[in-house]
Amino acid sequence: MSSTDATAFWDGVHAARPTAADVPPPNARLTETVAGLPPGDALDLGCGGGGDALWLAAQGWRVTATDLSAVAVGRVAALAHAHGLGDRVTTARHDLHRSFPPGAFDLICAHYLHTDFALDRDTVLRTAAHALRPGGRLLVVDHGSTAPWSWNQDPDLRYPSPQEVAAGIGLDPAAWTVERADAPRRIATGPDGSTAEVTDHVVLVRRTG
Repeated sequence: MSSTDATAFWDGVHAARPTAADVPPPNARLTETVAGLPPGDALDLGCGGGGDALWLAAQGWRVTATDLSAVAVGRVAALAHAHGLGDRVTTARHDLHRSFPPGAFDLICAHYLHTDFALDRDTVLRTAAHALRPGGRLLVVDHGSTAPWSWNQDPDLRYPSPQEVAAGIGLDPAAWTVERADAPRRIATGPDGSTAEVTDHVVLVRRTG
């Protein structure tokens, strides 16, 4: 499918969601990863509702929040200004299949960057790793199981392991170290308020050179 199709689809997804007045909660894997890190420059790939970007900004990070959907980045910008974080959050629309945000970063996060549309994810994540400053970290969090509320309930759906994701990025171990590649479980809450145990596939890469 074309980039235009993907943009229209994700704009529709975000437009159908109620406009939030409160900041959405951040992802658990982000908060546990950032704990203890000094604030710097962060890039949120696929920022969605903005929970991660705005949480990072509230912790003192300077954040670039990017998404394919103009609706999403517009709402994140509005939330940042409404909560006094506008000076720490920059929003930008990017089709990662075609362009990548410029700059160098201390933290880059990509949570659930899954899509049925054209996206060379390995290349995107490799580009992200190269955009890290020395000592910076790339956090990739993927679905490792199907939640009861997921739109795709295909019983044959297979989720690449964290080790496969790390191998697909294909980074030189002389300059990047995989600090974490595991599959922790957590209790998640669905859109209807129901809860279920889900698995995350987590990869954390640090640039060493």
